[in-house]
Amino acid sequence: MKNKKILFIHLFVMLSVGVFAQEDTTKTYSFSLSEAIEFGIKNSYQTRIAQKEVDKALKQKWEIISQGLPQISGNVDYQNFLKQPVTLLPAEITGGEPGTFVPVTFGTKQNLNATATWNQLIFDGSYIVGVQSVQTLLQISKNAKTKTNLQIKEAIINAYGNVLLAEESVTIFEKNLETINKNYRETQQIYENGLTEQEDVEQLEITSLGLEINLSRSQRMRDIAYEMLNMTLGIPVEDRVYLTDDLEQLSMKYYDLSLLNQTIPIEENIDYRIAQNTADNAQIQVRLQKAKALPTLTGFVNYGYQGFSERFTFLNGNQEYFDQSILGLSLNIPIFSSGMRSSRTQQREIEYEQALIDLERTENEVKRQINTAKSEYEFSLENYKNAQRNLELAERIENKNQIKFFEGIASSFELSEAQRQLYSAQQDYLQSMLDVITAKVTLENLLDTRTYTKND
Repeated sequence: MKNKKILFIHLFVMLSVGVFAQEDTTKTYSFSLSEAIEFGIKNSYQTRIAQKEVDKALKQKWEIISQGLPQISGNVDYQNFLKQPVTLLPAEITGGEPGTFVPVTFGTKQNLNATATWNQLIFDGSYIVGVQSVQTLLQISKNAKTKTNLQIKEAIINAYGNVLLAEESVTIFEKNLETINKNYRETQQIYENGLTEQEDVEQLEITSLGLEINLSRSQRMRDIAYEMLNMTLGIPVEDRVYLTDDLEQLSMKYYDLSLLNQTIPIEENIDYRIAQNTADNAQIQVRLQKAKALPTLTGFVNYGYQGFSERFTFLNGNQEYFDQSILGLSLNIPIFSSGMRSSRTQQREIEYEQALIDLERTENEVKRQINTAKSEYEFSLENYKNAQRNLELAERIENKNQIKFFEGIASSFELSEAQRQLYSAQQDYLQSMLDVITAKVTLENLLDTRTYTKND
C-alpha cells in the first residue's frame, strides 16, 4: 500500500511538472488595435520575409559593385609522376647510329607550382549599367517591403475586427438566449395554468434551439478568429491574446468624413511606384543588352614559384624554388553574332514597352480603386447610421410585442417574427461597424504615400 502511494505521488509530480512546463511555453498578449498593428508590422511572418528581401538586395548591391573591384585568387598544384613520360631523341646526338632513337625522361618525378593572380576589370559596359541599376534593385525591394507593411496593417485590422465581431456576437446570442429561456419558462407556467396554448410554448422552444445553434457556431467562429489574428501577428496560435478595444469604439474612431476629400498624386501610390520600378528595371535590361556589344578589357598580374624534386622535400628548408610572374591584358571585342545580340536587344525593348503599358494601366487602375474605395467607405458610413437606427426600432418593436404577448394581445408568431427581426438587426449593426473599419483601412492604404526608411 505504501509503495502504491509513493508511485501515485511520483506520477502526480511528473504530470504536474508536464502541465506547468506546457503552461510556461504559452504566452499572453494584450493589444489595442494600434498596438497590434505596431507589433504585427515588426513581427509578422510576412514582415520578416520582406525584410530578408531587403537584406538580400543590399548584399546583391555589393555583389554587383565588387565585380569591378580587384579580384585575387590563389592556386597550388602538386604533381607526382608515378610513371614519367618518355621522349625519344635521335640516337646520333649521343653518338649512336643514325635513324635510331634513345628514350629519355625530362624533369623530376615530383613538382610543386603555387601562383597568386590579381585580376582587374578595366572596362565593361555591362558592369557600368549594372552599377547604375543597383539603386533601382534596392528600391524594388524597399517598395515591396512598404507594400507588405500596408497589407499587414490591413490584415491585422480585419483580423482584429473579426475577433471583436465574434466576441460581440457571442455576447448578444448569450443575452438573447437568456431572455428567450426566461420567456419560455414563464410561458410554460402560463400554459400549465391553462391560460395559453401549447403552440406558444413550442414556438419559443424553436426560437431557443435556433439561438443555441447560432451561439455554438459563434463560439467556434470566435476561436477561429483568434487563431487567424495570432497568425497575422506572427505569434503561435496557442498563445492567448486579449483585445482592449471594442467594436463600437473603433467604428466611431474610424468614422472620418474628411477622408473622402483627401487626394494624392498618383505617382506616390505604392502600386504605381512598384509598376514604375518594373518599367525602370525593363529599361535597364535594354541598356544592359546593348552594353554587351561593347568591348571588354581586363588586366591581370600573377606571381608564383615552382619547386622540383625526386622525392617530397617541398617542406624542407633547403628546397630550392624558382620564381615566375606574368603581367597581361585581355581585350574581348564582339564582332559578329549572326543577329543574336540584336534579337535579344529587341526582346528587351518589347518588354520595356510592355512595362510602360502596364504602368499606364496601373495609373488608371489606382484611380479607379481610390474612387471605388471612397464610394465603399461613404456607403459604409451611411449603412452604419441606418443599421444603428434599425436596431433601435427593432428593439422597440420586439419589446412591445413581448408585452403584448404576455398580455394575450399578440400571438407567438408575431413575437417570433419581432425577435427574428431584432436578431437580424443586431447582426447587421455589428457587421456595419466592421464594414466602416475595413472600408476605411482600404482607402487609407490607397492614399498612403509612405516610403521605406531606415526605421523599417
